[in-house]
Amino acid sequence: MTFINGYCSVRNNRIVRDQQLIYENAGADRPAFLNGAYGFLNPEYPKFHKMNSLSQLGIIAADVLLKGTDLASEYLPDQIGVVLSNATSSLDTDIEYFETLKKIPSPSLFVYTLPNIVAGEICIRHHFKGENAFFVFEEFDGPFLSLYVDNILGNNSAQACLAGWVEVLADHYDVFLYWAEKQKRELGIEHTAENLIKLYISE
Repeated sequence: MTFINGYCSVRNNRIVRDQQLIYENAGADRPAFLNGAYGFLNPEYPKFHKMNSLSQLGIIAADVLLKGTDLASEYLPDQIGVVLSNATSSLDTDIEYFETLKKIPSPSLFVYTLPNIVAGEICIRHHFKGENAFFVFEEFDGPFLSLYVDNILGNNSAQACLAGWVEVLADHYDVFLYWAEKQKRELGIEHTAENLIKLYISE
């Protein structure tokens, strides 16, 4: 059996972990919110400022979700997977990059014109080397995520997985990440499609 041992949402200028408000910046636009959240969380990760918004949102949510865990003492890097999804792929960055084509193309933006880069950034940040994937759906798909993550953790070598939804386009952003493990911890919610949907819409 697989368990949801933590989750984090980032939307409406709020960061919430396991139903507890971590940070709020009412009225801020997306860049101001992200910069404010970075300053508040103080992750000491200068690369953050070079990332696109999709990756920044993923890094913030992952950092909040995994704070206080000692993964290195429990798992090998290749025992942890990452499975992410959204609705608009990398369109937000694609639009920004397209605008630079009118003058000088931006190599720093071009790097982020694939949605799975956010998964790569999270893996680099947290030293994950297990299976990772990125899917594009019209909306959050709890049934697919529950099935796919369970399949990953059905492999004897995989022990944990960071999964969820990382969406951004213009001023709209919506992030829901959760931490799934074979072992049950304090939160210990059964990893089912129904529970994922309930948690996703709870904030």
